[in-house]
Amino acid sequence: MDPSSIIVGIDLGTTNSLVAYADDRGPRILRHRNSSALVPSVVRYPTKTGESRIVGTVARDEAAIYPRHTIGSVKRLMGRSIADAQSDLRYLSYLVRAGDRDTARVEIPREGDEPLLLSPEEVSSHILAELKLMAEQSLGHPVTRAVITVPAYFDDAQRQATRTAGRLAGLDVVRIVPEPTAAALAYGIGLDRSAARNQQQSTVAVYDLGGGTFDVSVLRLVPGESAEEPFFFQVLATSGDTHLGGDDVDHLVVDELLALATAAGARVPSRAELSPQQRRSLLQAAEQAKIALSDRPQTPVEINLGSGPQTIVLTQTRLEELMTPLINRTLASCEAALRDALKDAADNVQGRGVDAVILVGGQTRSPVVRRRVGEFFGLEPYTALDPDQVVALGAAVQGAVLSGASRGTLLLDVIPLSLGMETVGGAVAKLIARNTMVPTKATEMFSTSVDGQTAIRLTVYQGEREMAADCRKLATLVLSGVPPMPAGVPQIEVQFLVDANGVLSVHARERRSGKRASLQVVPNHGLTNEEVDRMERESFAFAREDMLRHRVVDLIANCSLDIKWIGDGINRVGDSLDPEYRDSLRSAVNALAAMVASAKADWKSADPDAMSRAKEHLDRLSVRLHETSIAQSLRGGKINPS
Repeated sequence: MDPSSIIVGIDLGTTNSLVAYADDRGPRILRHRNSSALVPSVVRYPTKTGESRIVGTVARDEAAIYPRHTIGSVKRLMGRSIADAQSDLRYLSYLVRAGDRDTARVEIPREGDEPLLLSPEEVSSHILAELKLMAEQSLGHPVTRAVITVPAYFDDAQRQATRTAGRLAGLDVVRIVPEPTAAALAYGIGLDRSAARNQQQSTVAVYDLGGGTFDVSVLRLVPGESAEEPFFFQVLATSGDTHLGGDDVDHLVVDELLALATAAGARVPSRAELSPQQRRSLLQAAEQAKIALSDRPQTPVEINLGSGPQTIVLTQTRLEELMTPLINRTLASCEAALRDALKDAADNVQGRGVDAVILVGGQTRSPVVRRRVGEFFGLEPYTALDPDQVVALGAAVQGAVLSGASRGTLLLDVIPLSLGMETVGGAVAKLIARNTMVPTKATEMFSTSVDGQTAIRLTVYQGEREMAADCRKLATLVLSGVPPMPAGVPQIEVQFLVDANGVLSVHARERRSGKRASLQVVPNHGLTNEEVDRMERESFAFAREDMLRHRVVDLIANCSLDIKWIGDGINRVGDSLDPEYRDSLRSAVNALAAMVASAKADWKSADPDAMSRAKEHLDRLSVRLHETSIAQSLRGGKINPS
């Protein structure tokens, strides 16, 4: 084995993490000798400077003893602001504070010293370092490269945070792969390829409900024409919720335990009154009860809220009632993904247009989840592979492809949300639409709306609405040093490039002067699930209104330039024009200017068709003006037409 060719696959999960490797024997999970393959995504930090941190099972099992120093579910804080994290804080036993640019930071108290502030990326890097060590001990070689999986609906900030965590752990993250896609790769590697090549392409839905996130992806599996040609895994569409998973079920169970304890007459502290130890103990009790109810009708749960132990009986029926709203949210995402992926396919009874459904994530072990998903798709879901291991196995498959050890598959992924640039008037010009296959690039030409601009601000947005105010701002790029030119003259070429990891780079060039600027988009924090939901929901609800407003805004910008240019032309050569023609020009300019002023005051009152007709009339009418202006310039300049 050449150590430099090793690329491991890592599933960095909310609850548990794994590392896998694929070679000519196929993909396999790596582990310490006589240890579990699952590494709990939990880190305990020392109470004093100089002590060592603990990662994994021991940290998780002793969390109730060290609640302030034990960090779990940190994936839910990756790439998020302190405001985004507010809904989680009441369930956490540890402290979360605002860091640079209002990003979420974990606070670790230390005896006789200042508290330690850690970013979610740093905590995740310590989990990744443990996985790296596990892989090195298992393979007997240094490990420096990895494919790491992320939820399909992780936005650019969250993907960047994952790459940063890998770098801090000493890993070169050669590819970021969405978790549902990795699961499909893991299942695809076990197909009977000789049989599959005799079939037509198939469509697969991957339902991934993990500890902290939910994703659904619809993929097309296309067999190659020969045994030497790879299978193509093409992602058709993806949807999901970066803040929905098993943790949320645990929180609902905690609330239910407190309600049942109150109904039984116990004195139950308020949320604010719960100690860190009580919070952690309740979460552990809730998780254990949830797991127990996967295969039994009821289970006793022992809790202690300060007045002594109390046993509460929780039933599977009640747990399913609690989970129903969460499951309904996942199925709504499934509906959205199918709508995007199968626009031209008839919705058939058997499978809703898909040929197979794969379940991924520990929460899919729940009987109610499996039943509801089967009912929704009209298919019995695939559960042959361990739902906790399948993502890591798929990441290892992709690692083998990238290292050249395997040529059996080719992965074609998509971006989850549209990317665009703000234009004059606050509209967004979409350069790359959501569910576009990556890697991809798009180029668009822009210009200025103000005379003499030497620095041009280009603002990048993400979202589905037509106006910048309704989308999420990602970054600002300033193109400076541009020679002053009249409005509309600069030719600004903007290129969006999304790499195979879904990371966006923006390049801008003013073609006349050659001035350039570029950046890799690294936003301060990611989208909340509410923002993603709002973006998609409102993109449908306000589609007609948004398109109308976008059209009006574009007309205002274009008409304003026409009015300026033609007005300047009249002032420059007006004396050379026939008075009747000059008056008709001014009348047309004034009429269009009045429409523009009215539209600026209230865009809803504008008639875009009338504005467009008035602009076209003025453009046709001004042809003689432009001819006169050009002829006068030639006579007065260095060029002699004679």
